[in-house]
Amino acid sequence: MAKESIALLKQVPLFSQLGDKHLQAIARSARELKFPAGKPIVKEGEQSNVGFYLILDGQVEVRRGGQVLAKLGSGQFFGEMSVLDGQPRSADVYAVSDTTCLALTSWDIKGLTTTYPEIAMGIISELARRLRQTSMQLSE
Repeated sequence: MAKESIALLKQVPLFSQLGDKHLQAIARSARELKFPAGKPIVKEGEQSNVGFYLILDGQVEVRRGGQVLAKLGSGQFFGEMSVLDGQPRSADVYAVSDTTCLALTSWDIKGLTTTYPEIAMGIISELARRLRQTSMQLSE
């Protein structure tokens, strides 16, 4: 992966606290995937070995039952739940615009988080933030 991609990883809140050693490990494990606008990236109920997607460029919608649950853009990610619990996808994710993602398989994530606990802590912190945000939205 090019130095430009590592620079992008540094700008992602999930990975911004990590040093170059950790970012290079993520970059070596990841592969870049491109999705044209309108294409489904993941489908609710499916199981896939590619579990985690970090959006480098573009925008996606997370949908369930045709309802838009979230819009995500550059620096945001999805697919982490399937990586962590091994369960089928909980929602559809569609590219709204041409989208480029860094993709990691569940095996990549498990290897990275075992070798570098700092990466695991970043994911846990983001999941906690999302859970807190959802909880606040439900209580309003």
